[in-house]
Amino acid sequence: MPDLAILASYAHPDDEQGVTGTLAWYAEQGVRTGLICATRGELGEIAEADPPLATPETLGQVREQELRRAAAIANIQHLWFLDYRDSGMRGTEGNKDIAAFMNVDEQEAVGKIVRVIREFKPTVVTTFDPTGGYGHPDHIRISELTTKAFYAARDSHLYPEAGPAWQVQRLFYSSMPRSRIRMLARFAQEAGLASNFTGMDPEKLGLPDEEITNRIDVRAYMDRKRESLSQHRTQMNPNNPFAKLPEEATAQWRGTEYFALVAGVPLDTSDPAAAGDLLAGLR
Repeated sequence: MPDLAILASYAHPDDEQGVTGTLAWYAEQGVRTGLICATRGELGEIAEADPPLATPETLGQVREQELRRAAAIANIQHLWFLDYRDSGMRGTEGNKDIAAFMNVDEQEAVGKIVRVIREFKPTVVTTFDPTGGYGHPDHIRISELTTKAFYAARDSHLYPEAGPAWQVQRLFYSSMPRSRIRMLARFAQEAGLASNFTGMDPEKLGLPDEEITNRIDVRAYMDRKRESLSQHRTQMNPNNPFAKLPEEATAQWRGTEYFALVAGVPLDTSDPAAAGDLLAGLR
């Protein structure tokens, strides 16, 4: 089998949870797996616990360790932090910080991702779709920068200091189909709970169902996904609407991971199996 690798590129510790089943599945097949995390989620919430799990001053350090444990459980073999600062949720004070990830110099940040790509040599790269899933500014930013890095990494004239050019074969956006977002937003509304979708139009989040090209069945990895997610203890708010989903709904939601091919080698649409394999035709 050729040397195959998948690189996931996300903004905060716990963002990787949308693809942990896929990465674990491929790792078991001998595919190298890696994860870029742009920030340490310093402005995230801190779930109530006794004793406290973190303080605002230590949250970034704590979340880094949470991610390292979660990644190990998901068999993510390589991890890179870009060392940027969390911007916080949309419309918050953290957005104004000059050091916030949403405000970083584009050329510098793309160069950091290019360096990882050229070092790791992934076959495919996955990141958020352009809506960032639910509009978080850091999610949108990592999608933009990773997309630019996908193209820049193969151009030897760009970022020569980052190593020899490398051409990634496919770029995927990991996303939620709009039908799923509608379902989750409706559940939160009916339960009278605030959610990441509160105040936002579900029709402008995620991707239309018809743009999803790949659906990876990860039901066999639900226990591992659950254990990996549980490592992010600071983010485990029991009042989160997702935590209140019935087990059957959770299995339906998290048992499939969704992707849209946006660049690179086309999928063979005549092969039904191609929709369940990001590496179809590349093995």
